[in-house]
Amino acid sequence: MRGSATARLLGAVALSSTLVLAACGSSGGAVERSDEQVTIRVTWWGEETRADLTEKAIEAFEKKYPDITVKGEFKDWNGYWDALATTTAANDSPDVVQMDELYLASYAERGSLLDLGEAGKFLDTSQFDAEALKTGEVDGTHYAMPIGIAVLASIVNVDLFEEYGIELPDDATWTWDEYADLAEEFAEKSGGKLNGSSITGGMDTGSVRYWARLDGNEFFDKNGDVTLDPKALASMWQYNLDLMESGGVESAAQAVESYNAGLEGGSLATGKVAMGFSYNTQITALREASGADLRLLRLPGSGEVDANFFKPSMYWAVSSQSEHPAEAALLADFLVNHKAAGDILGTERGIPANGKIREAVSADLSESDQLAVDYMDSVTPGPSPAVTPKGGSGVEPMLQRYTQEVYAQQTSPEEAAQAFVDELQGEIDAA
Repeated sequence: MRGSATARLLGAVALSSTLVLAACGSSGGAVERSDEQVTIRVTWWGEETRADLTEKAIEAFEKKYPDITVKGEFKDWNGYWDALATTTAANDSPDVVQMDELYLASYAERGSLLDLGEAGKFLDTSQFDAEALKTGEVDGTHYAMPIGIAVLASIVNVDLFEEYGIELPDDATWTWDEYADLAEEFAEKSGGKLNGSSITGGMDTGSVRYWARLDGNEFFDKNGDVTLDPKALASMWQYNLDLMESGGVESAAQAVESYNAGLEGGSLATGKVAMGFSYNTQITALREASGADLRLLRLPGSGEVDANFFKPSMYWAVSSQSEHPAEAALLADFLVNHKAAGDILGTERGIPANGKIREAVSADLSESDQLAVDYMDSVTPGPSPAVTPKGGSGVEPMLQRYTQEVYAQQTSPEEAAQAFVDELQGEIDAA
């Protein structure tokens, strides 16, 4: 759903260099409907399929609200953030914007997003899990409605388990030590033909958040500071280094090759490993690419603590620059709350965060999409983590850089962990 790490980094540069905003409100008064015909704009990133579906949903909205005309516009991931930063700085932001967790705090703290509480009578939040809603908050203020949600999962290739006569683990009780034993068993029984697992942390912030939470630690605090314990990060890296040495997980070169190949060309999708980590919503693409019986299991250690969390696929937010915030809020409400929109959009932006809409679309889901929904219903996520703070939108490419250095044994886990935390905090302090 996102672009490459390079594209994300370019987007962060564009944001920091051009987004100089005044903390402006929408009208300075109550948010109310206009008694005249109005036109609003909505923008999103994505490909043609998303655009076609979104335009159909807009048509359904205009049919319900004939006094509101909606103009839609979209770009690819990188071009989207460049354009949004430019239009926002020029006080010409679209009324409704598709927002990502990496940039939510940056836009909210600069005053460019509407406090959705001001438009509460036009935007229903009653069908959303409280923790899912909190993913759209910054400093306790609700700025964005989550469109879709996901949770981390272990993905196992059942075909390979059966081929090598290895039993599936009990995911209600298994530990990291047991995960390592399984990974090494695959390497041994296959004669080195395959590795038991892809790397279990470091190429994305989600895996690090989970590892840290198992030790009662968080990546960021509510004040926007980095609270990630370098020892927790170093421990995650060392775990994988040990498994690389035993053959339980793929080598550093294989890990980079797998990451660069993308989800559908990576090690798990091509049968080079028997286990891996991903978000539950990615099971459909992985199964289609692999042709294998892939299934979702709870993460190691999850039976001891609720370390998992809701990950919003993306949000709808309303610009504080909108001249028609009530109508903009109505559009956001329609897109996330109305069955007519849910029937059109389905799971294209992820499993609907709205529980009622999720239930409604479940009847038409594919087997793989149903696996994702069933898995989400089976886990109990812990409290929603604090959003990435302003200045931290480049965290993922930064993390990947340090991870690759550690796995290539260019830097020790301890030195790299401290350097990563220091560099990230420096970026946030400078924002």
